[in-house]
Amino acid sequence: MVTDDPLGAIERELMLIGRHHLSPVHTKVPGALDRSAYVVLSRLEAGGPLTARGIADALTLEISTVTRQVGAMRRAGLVERIPDPDGGPAHLLRPTGAGRRRLAADRAAYRGGIGRVLEDWSDHDRAQLRDVLRRLNEDIEARQAQPWPRPDRSAAPSAAGSTAGR
Repeated sequence: MVTDDPLGAIERELMLIGRHHLSPVHTKVPGALDRSAYVVLSRLEAGGPLTARGIADALTLEISTVTRQVGAMRRAGLVERIPDPDGGPAHLLRPTGAGRRRLAADRAAYRGGIGRVLEDWSDHDRAQLRDVLRRLNEDIEARQAQPWPRPDRSAAPSAAGSTAGR
């Protein structure tokens, strides 16, 4: 049955992206990070050290979930606790050298998988995909008041990042 339901089609395509196995875990990369460790390490790398509560807030997760994840990551040597430089009672978490290396290896594997899928796409088409995905993510982040730190927020294209017509 063919329908002209753009939201339904978008929902389906996003579901299918989540189903495809481009991640190092699913491509059988030895020692690959699980999804939660990948996301937590990515967030700490992008925005700097956070408390467990800060991670929970940034990822909109329950603190008990983050506590379990961070505990497993500490036991695996991926993150370490450091004192709050402002003298607060809570410890901050940051990636260890091993955590940064594992994240870099997994990120390279992800990029390799994405690169293989997009190898026949033109530079223009890849740039369009990047811009639309960034706009979608930034709009989600704005609605949740949880922006993800990006190296260069000013690099967002004006047409894709504009609020005109919304």
